[in-house]
Amino acid sequence: MSTSTGALFSNKNQLKRRHREYDLDGSDTTAKHVDSKYRKTDKSAVHYKQDWCLSILLTVWTGYIRLWKLAQPSSVVFDEVHFGGFAAKYINREFFMDVHPPLAKMMITWAAMVAGFDGKFDFKGIGSDYLEPKVPYVQIRAFCALYGILVVPIAYWTMRSCGFSIPTAVLTALLLCYENGLVTNNRLILLDSILLYFTAFTMLMWFNFGKHRKDAFSVWWWIWLTMTGVGLGATVSCKWVGLLTIATIGLAVMHELWNIWGDEKVSKCTFVKHLFARAICLIVIPLTIYIGLFKVHFDMLPLSGKGDAAMSSEFQTSLTGYRFPKSTQADVLYGSKITMNHLAYRGGYLHSHEHQYPGGSKQQQVTVYSHVDEQNEWIIEKVDTANFSAPEFVKNGDIVRLLHAKTHRRLHTHNIRPMTNDKKYQYEVSAYGFQGFEGDSNDNWRVEIIYSGSDAAAGDRLRARRSQFRLISTTQHCALYSRKYKLPDWAYGQQEVTCMKDALYPRSLWRIETSQSSLLPENTEMIEYETKSFLSKVWELNKVMWRVNAGLSASHKFASRPKDWPMLRRGISFWTKNNRKIYLLGNPLVFWGSTFCVVAYVALKCILWILEKRQMSVDFFGGQWPKYDAAASLLFVSWAMHYFPFNLFGRQLFLHHYMPALYMAVLLMGVFFEMLTRKASAKVRWALVVMITFAIIYVYRIFLPITYGEPWSTSKCLEATWRPTWDMSCQWYDPKPKKTITAAVKPKPKPKPKPTETASAEQQDMAVEIPNVADNVEHQDQVRSPAGAIKKASVNNKMDVSSDKMGTVDPKLNTPATSNKKALSDLD
Repeated sequence: MSTSTGALFSNKNQLKRRHREYDLDGSDTTAKHVDSKYRKTDKSAVHYKQDWCLSILLTVWTGYIRLWKLAQPSSVVFDEVHFGGFAAKYINREFFMDVHPPLAKMMITWAAMVAGFDGKFDFKGIGSDYLEPKVPYVQIRAFCALYGILVVPIAYWTMRSCGFSIPTAVLTALLLCYENGLVTNNRLILLDSILLYFTAFTMLMWFNFGKHRKDAFSVWWWIWLTMTGVGLGATVSCKWVGLLTIATIGLAVMHELWNIWGDEKVSKCTFVKHLFARAICLIVIPLTIYIGLFKVHFDMLPLSGKGDAAMSSEFQTSLTGYRFPKSTQADVLYGSKITMNHLAYRGGYLHSHEHQYPGGSKQQQVTVYSHVDEQNEWIIEKVDTANFSAPEFVKNGDIVRLLHAKTHRRLHTHNIRPMTNDKKYQYEVSAYGFQGFEGDSNDNWRVEIIYSGSDAAAGDRLRARRSQFRLISTTQHCALYSRKYKLPDWAYGQQEVTCMKDALYPRSLWRIETSQSSLLPENTEMIEYETKSFLSKVWELNKVMWRVNAGLSASHKFASRPKDWPMLRRGISFWTKNNRKIYLLGNPLVFWGSTFCVVAYVALKCILWILEKRQMSVDFFGGQWPKYDAAASLLFVSWAMHYFPFNLFGRQLFLHHYMPALYMAVLLMGVFFEMLTRKASAKVRWALVVMITFAIIYVYRIFLPITYGEPWSTSKCLEATWRPTWDMSCQWYDPKPKKTITAAVKPKPKPKPKPTETASAEQQDMAVEIPNVADNVEHQDQVRSPAGAIKKASVNNKMDVSSDKMGTVDPKLNTPATSNKKALSDLD
C-alpha cells in the first residue's frame, strides 16, 4: 500500500487522511499533482497534440524495428511449430487440446485465413520450409508483430496518464522499442506479443480509470472501468498468465474499496454501488469474455481430431466423426467383446500388443493407450468355461478373466515386480498364454462395482458406460491400477499398468466403453453417453488444460528458473541454420536497469518508512512523492505479481515468461527517471533521454545478429558473451575447415547434396511450450498401437504354468520392428 513520510504533511489531520488521498495506483493524485501547464488550458491542448504526434512517431519507428527482415528466416522457428500448427487445425476444423485458452490462437488463425493460408502446411518441426508450400508466414508474423508494436505507444500513454513528463514517456517507450528480447519474441508466430499487448492495455485502462475516480459513476468513469474488465478478460483468454494481471488489479481494487469504506463522507449505499460496479466490470465481464470465447472455440472445431483423446468419452461424442460407437449394448455378458476405459487423469483404454517387457517376466506388455484401436478389445470370460451358449450377466463379485481378442492372451498378474519400481505392494501386469491355453489362477479377477459412481438402476449387474468398477486379483489381492507414468520407448511411451495393493480409487477405477455380444437379441437395450452441456465441456477442458500444464515438468536444454530472469542469466535458442542463429536474449541494459529500479524502490520505501516512524522531517521530492509513489507502488506490485508466482511452478519455465514482469519493471524505470530529473529543465531532461537512448541502441546493435538471425562471427559472438551462462554456441559461426588432398590421384568429387531445411540436433530440442504427447494438440502424426508390427511368435510347446513364465522368448520380440517413434502421450 502506498504510504508516505510524516514530513509530507503539514499537520496531524493530513497525516490521518493520507491513506484516503493517495491510492495504490495514483488515481486520486495523478490529476491533483500534475503541473499547472498540463491542466485543461490552451497549453494542455498543445501537449495533447504533441502526445499524439509522438505516439504515432514511436509506433512507426517501432514498426520498422519489429518488421525489419521479417521474412527471415523462411522456415519454422521455435514455438511456431505449435501455434502455426494450431492455426492449421482451426482451419481444418479438427479438435485439439492445448494448455492455453483460445483467444490468441484464434486471432492468429483469423489473420492466417485473411492472408490466404489453407491449413495444409502442418508446421511439423523447426526448420520446415515455408517457401515451397507457399505459406503466408510473413503476413502472419506481421500480425503478431503488430501487437508487439502497439505495446510501445501504450507504454507512452501510460506514463502520461500517471502525470509524468513527455521526456519520461518517450524514454520509457524507447526502452521497450530497443529491448532485444521483446523484438525477437514479438515478431514470430507466438502468443506472447498478443498477451503482452492486452496486459499493457489493461494497465493503461486502469490508470485512466484512476484519473476519474473523483468523478465516480460518470460516463468516463464507467468507460475506463469497463475497458479494464475487457482487458482482463482478453488477457486471461490468451494465457493463464493473465490471472496474475487479474490478481494485480484485484489488489488495487481491495485497497481502493478499503479507502472508500474509511471515508466518512461516503454513505453505505454509495459504497455498495462502488462494490457492485467493480464486481460487474472486473469479474462478470472478464468471466463472460473467457467463457464466451470457448463457445467460439468449440464452434470452430466441430470435428474429431488427434487431440480429442485427452478428453472424456462423453466429451468426444459431442464431436463429429468420433471414432467409437455412439451407442453400445447396455448389458455386459460373459463372452462380450469389450473395451475398458481408465477413469483417472485423462483416461485411456486397457491395451496390449505383441511386444514383451524387456525385463521382469518378459511377457506381453499391458498398457493404457489413449486412442481407439483394435488392440484395446478384450473378451470377458468365466473361470470354468470359454464357451457361451446362453446369455449370462456379469455381476458384482463375479470372478472373471479377460482374453485379449487380438493376441489370445489373458490379463495376468503374478508375484513379480514391475520394471518401473521394486515396491512390494505393486505387481507386474502382463498378457499371458496362447490360443487354446486354458489359463491359470493368476488370470482370475474379481469384479467390484463402485455403486457411488454407477447407475443405481443397474443394481448388481455390470453395465456399459454406467458402472464404475475395480478388478481385484484373486491371487495377489491387488487392484488393476494405472498412474500418470509414461513408459520408455520399448512400450511406445504408453501409460503404465500394474496391480497394486490398497490402490487409490481414482487410479483403480474402470468403465466399460463398448460391449458387444451376439447372444443378445437385436432389440436389446442400447446405451449412449449423456450429452454434455456447454459449461460442463468448458469445465472439463479447463481441468485437462490444468493437468497437462502442470505436467510440463521434463527438463529442457534452454529452460531457466525465475531467479535467473531479472539478471538475464541465460536465454533461449530459437533457430539455427547456415551459420545463423536466433537466440532470445534481452537487452542487458534494460534488464539490469529495470531490476536495479525494482530493488531501489524497495530500499527507498524502507528508508521512508523508517524516517516516518522516527518522525524525521525530511522531504526528498519536494512534496511530489505521493504522485511518484502512487504509480510506482502499483507497478511494483504488478511486477511482483507477474514474477514471484512463477517460483511456485514446478513446470518448465523459460525467459519469455518474464516479459510481462519486465514491462512493469521498465515502466518503473520511467518513474525513477521522472523522480531523479524532477528539478531538471526540459533541455537537460531531453539531453539525458538522448544519452540513455544512444546507450540502449548501442547495446541493441551488439546483439542484433542473434535478434534477427543475421550473419555473425565467432569472435564477435565471444566478445558479446558478457556472462558465461549465455549459451549462444559461438562456435557455430566458425566456417567448416576445408579438407586438403595430398594424394596423387584426386578422388572423384561427390555431387553436392541439395540444401534442405532440416532441424539440427539443437533445434529439435527447442520447441518447448507443449510436450510431444498423445493427447496433445500439436502433433498430427499419432503413432498408432504397434498392431502387426511383427509376426506373432508361434508357440509349439506347452507353457510352463508353474513357473508363471512363457519359457524362452525370442529376443527379437523385445525390439519393435516398425518404428522408432513413440506413442505420443503426455503423462509425466
